[in-house]
Amino acid sequence: MLHKSSLLAGLAALILVPLTLTGCSANGSTATGSDAASAGKTTIAMVTHGNPGDAFWDVVKSGAEQAGKDLGATVTYQGDGDPVRQSQLIDSAVATHPDGLIVSMANPDGVKASIEKAVAAGIPVITINSGLEESLAFGAQTHVGQSEYAAGQAAGKRLAAAGATKVICVIHEAGNTGLEDRCRGAADGLGSAVTNVQVDIANLADAQNTIKSTLLADPSIDGVLSLNPGVAVAASQAITDAGSRAQLATFDVSKDVTALIEAGSILFAVDQQPYSQGYLPVVFLTLQKRNGDVVGGGQPVFSGPGFVTKENAAQVAGYAARGTR
Repeated sequence: MLHKSSLLAGLAALILVPLTLTGCSANGSTATGSDAASAGKTTIAMVTHGNPGDAFWDVVKSGAEQAGKDLGATVTYQGDGDPVRQSQLIDSAVATHPDGLIVSMANPDGVKASIEKAVAAGIPVITINSGLEESLAFGAQTHVGQSEYAAGQAAGKRLAAAGATKVICVIHEAGNTGLEDRCRGAADGLGSAVTNVQVDIANLADAQNTIKSTLLADPSIDGVLSLNPGVAVAASQAITDAGSRAQLATFDVSKDVTALIEAGSILFAVDQQPYSQGYLPVVFLTLQKRNGDVVGGGQPVFSGPGFVTKENAAQVAGYAARGTR
């Protein structure tokens, strides 16, 4: 099987042009290269629902930036968790007439009109991370990410195999349909009901207290599924503080998460490989601009789920430490 790094290197080699540098502006957007209007330059805009400083989206952003460097393309990145403001960012990006648009859809209905405007303007759109089910209907060419339901189902099966029977699923972004799909899939994989617990990703201390209180109120809870690495760390401490024997699993990877997996405090992490979610769409849209290739065939390109366990956590930790996992 071809190693992922070899595949990406091969894709880059097909369309490599002289490399350009990446700059970072004060408002958090980034640009690779010089003037976007320069002749022959491929320009790609990425607008996500990730708020500035979010560790997960920093990895996505790094992947997009690296693809821009490797391919000599101009890549801009902006993000906002509010669907109204995200739509405004999409509209502003479309007004610059980029060669391609990459968008995440945590709230598909909230950004639908803006995405359809981009498609109507003739701008190729690729969705990433969230909104797989709505991607094609909104006019996107493909989706890079994972099936959140299928990933949740796989997590539920692993928790069941570990002996969990009563699980809480911790949702950290209200209204994010992808997170709800993960919990729904987890219930089906587990084979029993899963209780959703709402916390705020912007207040991890409060999230820790909420999880602790939930565990203290019901000592029969024997499984906790976190959907975010920061929440996973908070949940691990909450389990300790509550004196609970609940087993913990999470979605997504960080240096802290891999350390907790190695220590045995987290069973596994579901890895959707966010670096690939940033890197691959830039490659696809650059190929389309320069060679007329349209990737996906109307189907998603899956970046996950993969699983990080005690067996491979040390290797993944090295990647996480350099910001690519």
